[in-house]
Amino acid sequence: MKSTTLIILSFLLFMEPIQSAPSHAFNSIFSFGDSYADTGNINVLAKNDSLYTDNLPYGMTFFHRPSKRFSDGRLIVDFLAEEFGLPYLKPYLEKNHSFRQGANFAVLGATALDDTFFKQHNITRFEDPINNSFSSQLKWFEELKPSLCQTTKECKNYFGKSLFIVGQIEGNDYIVMFSGLLSVKQMMSYVSTIIKSIAGTIKELIDQGARTVVVPGNIPMGCLPSLLTILKSNDSSIYDPKTGCIEKYNTLSRHHNSLLLEAVKKLQIRYPHAKIIYADFYKPVINFIRFPQRFGFTSKPLIVCCGIGGEYNWDQPRMCGTPNVTACQKPLTYVNWDGMHLTEAAYRYVSNSWLKGPYADPPILDAHAN
Repeated sequence: MKSTTLIILSFLLFMEPIQSAPSHAFNSIFSFGDSYADTGNINVLAKNDSLYTDNLPYGMTFFHRPSKRFSDGRLIVDFLAEEFGLPYLKPYLEKNHSFRQGANFAVLGATALDDTFFKQHNITRFEDPINNSFSSQLKWFEELKPSLCQTTKECKNYFGKSLFIVGQIEGNDYIVMFSGLLSVKQMMSYVSTIIKSIAGTIKELIDQGARTVVVPGNIPMGCLPSLLTILKSNDSSIYDPKTGCIEKYNTLSRHHNSLLLEAVKKLQIRYPHAKIIYADFYKPVINFIRFPQRFGFTSKPLIVCCGIGGEYNWDQPRMCGTPNVTACQKPLTYVNWDGMHLTEAAYRYVSNSWLKGPYADPPILDAHAN
């Protein structure tokens, strides 16, 4: 009976539709991060290069066309915009938009640390770096500011009524280190440096007037089908028997999140006038993996919806968006979209858990109400 009740409660929590709030709840949203939030900045930076997101089945579920998002539909930032009656965020680098109601600075492959850090530590990147780190995104924000407000008082008033989202971004720092052949133990030694960069970004935004800042943690990296495929092993001891994920990479994610939460708590003390919200990305996703049927997902939650071949339906040379690679018929029942990013269904559940709890401290709606 207890098990049945728990399943019903979980279902009600995540399936409850997001209720529309008054359009004046926040006057704008500003998003900083990576491909989990990118709505087209990478398309500008890539210039004439074709991207997977330019092709269906990307965007198939909600937009019914490629939407420059790395998913089948909406992202968390889209659901947050809907909640507060705001338009979907336009990518800042497109320039030809009005950004009075917010801007998206997030971009595929963005890192918390600058490329100079990786060079100084002899960490080789698997591709030519693009200027898209937190520091670059902050510079873009500085470029935009004069069009939004002029004086310090005006900016503090304007940004005080805005919602800022800082992350998720750190996953790419660890991917760069992974591609540079660093061990998880070596990566652990850099976590505090990454946290310092994230905290520095939050401080900078608050000093410029931000009053409500959402800080997402890291996902369970060991559950990414792409990583599971690349590191596939006959050694069963590397896998968590409860999830099938690679435990050492999930340990890295948990360590990162623990230090990030500590940093957020320190910032909350330092800036008592601001609402700094830690948004847990790890727990909701790990619950999708452990108890998929509670959320309406397939019983094999590590299988990719849009992909081809192999145990996890993911093959690096033949990824989603390339010729002859198709998507599953019901993305609503899948956790992972393309091996690295989540489906709209998963993003909806996560966004709901951040808005109302239990996976945001405090929940975004509670923070705004207070």
